[in-house]
Amino acid sequence: MRPTVELEGKRVLVVGLARTGLVSAKFCAAYGARVTAVDERPESAFAENVKSLRPAGVAHHFGPFDPEIFTRQDLIILSPGVPANIPALQLARAQKIPIWSEIELAWRLLRGKLVAITGSNGKTTTTALVGHILQTAKIPTLVGGNIGTPLLARVEASSDSTVTVAEVSSFQLETIEAFRPDVGVLLNLTPDHIDRHGSFEEYARAKQRLFENMLDRDFAVLNADDPQVAQRGPLHGQVYWFSRQKRVAAGTFLRDDQILFRREGAEDVLMRRGDIPLRGEHNLENVLAAVAASILAGAPIGAIEAGVRTFPGVEHRLEFVSEIGGVAFYNDSKATNVDATLKAIDAFPGSLFVILGGKDKGSDYAPLREPLRNKARLVLLIGAAAGKIAAQLDGAAPLEHAGTLKRAVAIAFEKAKPGDTILLAPACASFDQFDNFEHRGRVFKELVAQLASESTAHTTTRKA
Repeated sequence: MRPTVELEGKRVLVVGLARTGLVSAKFCAAYGARVTAVDERPESAFAENVKSLRPAGVAHHFGPFDPEIFTRQDLIILSPGVPANIPALQLARAQKIPIWSEIELAWRLLRGKLVAITGSNGKTTTTALVGHILQTAKIPTLVGGNIGTPLLARVEASSDSTVTVAEVSSFQLETIEAFRPDVGVLLNLTPDHIDRHGSFEEYARAKQRLFENMLDRDFAVLNADDPQVAQRGPLHGQVYWFSRQKRVAAGTFLRDDQILFRREGAEDVLMRRGDIPLRGEHNLENVLAAVAASILAGAPIGAIEAGVRTFPGVEHRLEFVSEIGGVAFYNDSKATNVDATLKAIDAFPGSLFVILGGKDKGSDYAPLREPLRNKARLVLLIGAAAGKIAAQLDGAAPLEHAGTLKRAVAIAFEKAKPGDTILLAPACASFDQFDNFEHRGRVFKELVAQLASESTAHTTTRKA
């Protein structure tokens, strides 16, 4: 049984008023809580939707946090973008006030099974793919979490027969208490968000909390090829592995051109590798993980191939945008760390124009040197991290400071030849110039569409 939570009449503080905070504040108010919502940013920084808080009965305050507000609560819900160690929260902890992430509250009220997926890279693609496989198998499925729709927004639609698939981040896992998925997936672990967590160990420890409350009947799905993941399994629960390099005792693996699932000594052939529509070795790993999680969540073996083969992919994840004059454009705006960019570069044979830069997250860009030396015709640098990236990549490949994404796309297209690929894979966060990685990806696609329109108009004019 999940621990219950009673919101009626409780004083609840929601900290942070981005997408998750707004949903959390309205949800708690609808359940009878006396809700206050706070954000350090001025009200002018928010869109019109913040105005919906007052009709919902939510008091709100903008600007510097007032510590007294934090210490007068029965429960604090922390949005993912707010660090868990700010002084006002430390005061609340000293008074034993519970501080939960939104996924903790959602889990306590959610019905049915929960599949939760985390990792440094591939979370969104794997989450969406598990949801697609389950839906293809005619299993009532909800998808939410860090993928775009807060988990709380799925609570009302859940039932005893639904499977909810959630992407969860290290920021969200930092402040769980009893949160426990029926199936937990840890895809990989590479340095990320060091600016927030302080060290790789603290970041990895936050990810590992996914398994903290598991029971013996629960399932953990782990990457057997990632040494950091392999050593961070659960103390309880049944472990299943995925690997593209070797056979596993239980789980999914690649043998020659076949993907197999092994359980209790028996092996089932699920599909051929060539049936995977996604590009890159990292997406092969994502498929192996998603297949294992889907089977453990109840999908029949026979439904796996159709689910994978019909998966359309996810926006901003190695997304093909267009081909103009023989030059291909790919949008991997979700590559917000170095490891994701390495995987994106690895998915192409060469002749790349790579757009790097944005807001630095304390990353080391040196691992990009050799791949760029081998595959990049030009690296275009944008945003606040451009100087740091240039210093660490100097001499590895031709570099050009473009400053903005618009200028980077224009320069790349001007210099590219038929057969080249222009790849947005920034290895950085987007918050220096964009609202989020989705905004950055949309702008990239708009710029490419504009180039395509200009190219068509130019061709038409020449013919005339």
